[in-house]
Amino acid sequence: MLAALRRNVEWRAIPLAGLAGGTVYLVIVLIFSGGVLGLSPTVVLRYFGSLLLGPDALMQGGIGLVAAGLAVHYVLSLVFALIISLVVHRWGMLVGVILGGLMGLGLYGINVYTLTALFPWFFAINSVLLLICHIVYGAVVGGVYEYFDRFDAGLSQEVRR
Repeated sequence: MLAALRRNVEWRAIPLAGLAGGTVYLVIVLIFSGGVLGLSPTVVLRYFGSLLLGPDALMQGGIGLVAAGLAVHYVLSLVFALIISLVVHRWGMLVGVILGGLMGLGLYGINVYTLTALFPWFFAINSVLLLICHIVYGAVVGGVYEYFDRFDAGLSQEVRR
């Protein structure tokens, strides 16, 4: 089973899916954070950076914290994309998008209800916006992975013959 997984998973698509999903997530947060959260767009990135640098870094701010936030965001995006891609693998585009969105919803629950226990200051930015961003992130990751998944294309070509 593990050998088949290693052989059939489109490993190069996973980073592409993670970067695409993470970028869409960031764009949505940066565009709507002012209206929905009433915060400057960089505040969300500073919160992400505080996961690495601690809550005291929020009071300091600066470009270093924003850069750390970007790094944390994209590392987590890649890790979560690996998980989503392994689950949606072989199910096709529609299931990839829907199941990816549901997994994004699950990630939201984990982030809000588990990570806020470890990082209590993070509850301050919890909102419907972050819920939507997580769902869209998962859907994008699932869709992008399935778009590049050559294994599914091979199956559909064999069925047509």
